[in-house]
Amino acid sequence: MTKPSRILVFFVALFLLLSWLIGGSAAVLAWGSRGEQVRLVQQKLKEYGYLSSSVDGIFGQETYNAVLWFQRKNGLTVDGRVGSATAAALGISLTGGTLSAGLYQESELTLLARLVNGEARGEPYIGQVAVAAVVLNRVRHAAFPNTISSVIFQTGAFDAVWDGQFDLEPTASCVRAARDAMNGWDPTGGCIYYYNPATATNAWIRTRQVQLSIGKHAFAI
Repeated sequence: MTKPSRILVFFVALFLLLSWLIGGSAAVLAWGSRGEQVRLVQQKLKEYGYLSSSVDGIFGQETYNAVLWFQRKNGLTVDGRVGSATAAALGISLTGGTLSAGLYQESELTLLARLVNGEARGEPYIGQVAVAAVVLNRVRHAAFPNTISSVIFQTGAFDAVWDGQFDLEPTASCVRAARDAMNGWDPTGGCIYYYNPATATNAWIRTRQVQLSIGKHAFAI
């Protein structure tokens, strides 16, 4: 892993550590809670694919169900309440408000934009969004790690991380594509793999069921 990548991961990890350390004084959100902190929780649940309803700042049945699902998948205490441990796993601090959540989200956005830039900066815009969507689909898939950073840095997952392309400054288009994917746009319809049929040397990847092609990439499940 190259030095810029390590720096980004360090700051994400540092934020999560600080969230745990200060968690003792944090509020606990539960069914019936309302307000901006509930909106932060809902937004993260929606980004990670656990919540399909609107972000309205009201902790009701659908938010409760989404929290239970998130807790089960991530090895947390399954109680439907968002305390310091669940908040830290979501990447927010209930004592830190919007700023803490924003810093974490921007760190993940930067990682995703760098990946898109390294893998697809020469592709049409929809193809850039599609590459970002594959990363997010892996986050939601049981066979892959459950954070953006751990999916990106999974050994051998993406050539751009290991050949230096990841360290290039992402273009504005790639940043926008990463943000659009994080906001829910998935042109692939749930694909978890992609490859360039003209250059791929891995025989296994060619056994995956291709759903569509965008630009030079085939997207598969």
